[in-house]
Amino acid sequence: MDMSSREVRLPLDEVVAVLRDLNEFVVSLDRIGSRQASGTADEFTVGSFVAEWDVARRLARARRVIGVALDAQLSEEDNAEIDALCERGRFYGTEGEGGSSSGRSAF
Repeated sequence: MDMSSREVRLPLDEVVAVLRDLNEFVVSLDRIGSRQASGTADEFTVGSFVAEWDVARRLARARRVIGVALDAQLSEEDNAEIDALCERGRFYGTEGEGGSSSGRSAF
């Protein structure tokens, strides 16, 4: 499948919600990085941010929004190829040690 020439449509309200979340994460993580570089944040700051800001659930929602659009607009074969590409991603941890999640399943 040539993905570079394909388009998938998403509802504008969903796109805005995902972009808002991603923007919050990028800006906040940048600020945390700056604080760590200046010595005003410690190794627990990122973990606290991830927990307090519900980052995992919000990222899973963003993945779900995109996955639903792909499922609805692409063929089963195309979606299987995309799932296979996603499974080749880099995942933190190993089986049994924090787990490794792949694909587009719900969080």
